[in-house]
Amino acid sequence: MDFFRNCQKTFRLCVMICILAGMFTGCGRDGEDIAKTQHNWLTDDTVISLYQHETGEVIQLPLKEYLYGVVAGEMDVNWPVEALAAQAIMARTFTLEKIEDGGVQKRGTDASTDIHEFQAYDASKINNRVKQAVDKTGNQVAVYRGELIKAWFFADGGGRTAASAKEGLAYEKEPTPYIESVEDPGFTLPDNPNRTWETYFTMKQVADAVESVTGVRREKFQQVRIAEQGESGRVMKYDFDGLSVGAAALRLALGGETMKSNMIEEIAIRDGRLMVKGRGYGHGVGMSQWGAKALAEEGEDAEDIVEYFFDDIEIVRVQP
Repeated sequence: MDFFRNCQKTFRLCVMICILAGMFTGCGRDGEDIAKTQHNWLTDDTVISLYQHETGEVIQLPLKEYLYGVVAGEMDVNWPVEALAAQAIMARTFTLEKIEDGGVQKRGTDASTDIHEFQAYDASKINNRVKQAVDKTGNQVAVYRGELIKAWFFADGGGRTAASAKEGLAYEKEPTPYIESVEDPGFTLPDNPNRTWETYFTMKQVADAVESVTGVRREKFQQVRIAEQGESGRVMKYDFDGLSVGAAALRLALGGETMKSNMIEEIAIRDGRLMVKGRGYGHGVGMSQWGAKALAEEGEDAEDIVEYFFDDIEIVRVQP
């Protein structure tokens, strides 16, 4: 009798352990089941609302149709399909994470075509390669321990991606342990136009940008230097005549298309202008698009490409 009582106790204990383990690990279920049971993430067939920045109108369209336009707007549509597919996974993850966080509250919509509010979008560039890339990754998203990642991406890392969201974006709102610094293979591609660049800004442009970042107005500066750099080499803070200026914010204030990155090789004030020499294009956090192209040309598939740029993540499929 004692033997059977002990067996019953042992059985109940095993059941309880499995239940508790299931709360944290899924008790043997794979990532796809976890995505299905713990979240209400949208599938590619779900209709979302999209604010059209160009016209001011709001339209309704399936998520898949929206992703066609995002991939076409964010990446060269003639690049390898696997690179476009990696971009599709990033775009889908970015979109679902943003919608989960409330969408574009200013517009009352799920998404927006305004690049300052969401992602780039260009339906006019959609071709069969783009559609193939989105379709072949249908419902796939990137997660870290069961949660959607901050799916940051950028054009080119200038040889290496940022070691943290703080380094590249000055982002500290929440932990992002899946961000790591890796070599960016896109930097070596012969057709990459971002391997080196040089630009100039008038003193008024600098004064306006510095004021917008610091709140301090000075009409001109005599000297600028790099005050702090991150692990990957990106500038995190500049010093303008003793005034500390955050690099990520300054880059945007000067114009991200001109001040292409904070991978700076030389910066100085010359002849009344700010001269900047650098490499790469973008904030450097997450997936490099030129890097994705290089890996795709080497034969890597979309999942491998995404996982290359993020640490300890999984690609799972959202279940209806």
